Amino acid sequence: MADGANVEPQLCSEQFGSGAARGCLVAADGSLQWEAWGWRWWGFPGPFTVKPQGRDGGGVGTPRTASPPLSGLMAVFLPQGFPDSVSPDYLPYQLWDSVQAFASSLSGSLATHAVLLGIGVGNAKASVSAATATWLVKDSTGMLGRILFAWWKGSRLDCNAKQWRLFADILNDVAMFLEIMAPIYPIFFTMTVCTSNLAKCIVSVAGGATRAALTMHQARRNNMADVSAKDSSQETLVNLAGLLVSLLMLPLVSACPSFSLGCFFFLTALHIYANYRAVRALVLETLNEGRLRLVLKHFLQRGDVLGPTSANQMEPLWTGFWPSLSLSLGVPLHCLISSVFELQQLVEGHQEPYLLRWDKSQRQVQVVLSQMAGPETILRAATHGLVLEALQGNGPLPRELEELRNQVQAGPEKDSWVIVRETHQVLDELFPKFLKGNILKLHGSLASEAFSPEPLPNQSPCLQERELRDAEAVSVLTICIIPVGTEELGAGVAAWLTNE
Repeated sequence: MADGANVEPQLCSEQFGSGAARGCLVAADGSLQWEAWGWRWWGFPGPFTVKPQGRDGGGVGTPRTASPPLSGLMAVFLPQGFPDSVSPDYLPYQLWDSVQAFASSLSGSLATHAVLLGIGVGNAKASVSAATATWLVKDSTGMLGRILFAWWKGSRLDCNAKQWRLFADILNDVAMFLEIMAPIYPIFFTMTVCTSNLAKCIVSVAGGATRAALTMHQARRNNMADVSAKDSSQETLVNLAGLLVSLLMLPLVSACPSFSLGCFFFLTALHIYANYRAVRALVLETLNEGRLRLVLKHFLQRGDVLGPTSANQMEPLWTGFWPSLSLSLGVPLHCLISSVFELQQLVEGHQEPYLLRWDKSQRQVQVVLSQMAGPETILRAATHGLVLEALQGNGPLPRELEELRNQVQAGPEKDSWVIVRETHQVLDELFPKFLKGNILKLHGSLASEAFSPEPLPNQSPCLQERELRDAEAVSVLTICIIPVGTEELGAGVAAWLTNE
């Protein structure tokens, strides 16, 4: 490195993406001095010398750029173009995800040790055939559970990816606890390990599916494969570190079951905490029913739209454990009506390309969508249903809705059809203001990029198929029309906001 006194003023500078610019200086001997990549970011600024080189090492050629060892590690474990090629929440999520993976690896080693002891490893009296039979029954139970869970909940994992991610990791801790307890009660060993493996297979389905959804969120330059591959590299490194620590830990805890159990509870607490922090670090820009409910509630109370960070921080991570509105978008028309009178009541007062039926007693809203229904129509229909839910609540509302709520709560003398028509009129005034808050952005043929002022790549709407098993839903992004014999009104969409 040339002496600082012989360095001329800065010749030029270069900057890539959102990274810090690095300057180029000219030394007295004609060599170039570039500031090292990444040094300023990590707090180690300073120039380094780059001398011209030709084919023989002495001629003029393209200057080489030296990089610190940290840059090599970043290239191995982080997606190309980081941080511009991923979402802003990528780094905090991955850090906490690595912590939880390390804790889970150590807990898994303790659980595996207990299962092997229970099967009879190290016991001369143990039967090989009995151990094999136990292992086969355990695996077959898990395979059946994987198939059944994917059929039961597979279509609901995308929209509530954060909730199912946390659920999967907690269920994994429960499964490992069962494995540790299995040797203590030998008479129930087979049943216990089968139940544990069933839970682990559910974890693999839920964890894998939600990880795919989160990868789609994190990838910002059509680089899902790169993000997924680097995530796998990070997980492999963490698991390797966990394996090395486990080799040191198991000899210490194997002789004392109580100490082993204490270590497991400590690692489980760390695992759950790290998972919670990882999920809370996520800032998803798409709307699901929970985030839409939060944003709408805030809008009705204060008149402005929540930003993505605030909405994600307020989003509950446990859903489906308390009564809430059942909102179904894309219901076939024949499921809503059984007479001409009901069809007339359903159509009357509806100017938008959707029909809505509200069952106050069952707290259920069902919506039929027209072939002309676009993203704004789907969002308005969902908003309409949540406004009807607000009429049965106790929170503050705008004056127009407060009057309707008084009518709803006064008694059943006013038919639900009348309330639906009157809320249509209120929404004609409120919904345009709701849209002005950047609640909906379009991307491609159909997208629901909530909160974001600019369209983001690789985003898909949180609209999922729910119970129309006979509908041929081509993909999540495709509106699938269900013909039922009535032009325009007789059309459903096999995609809507899921309610857990």
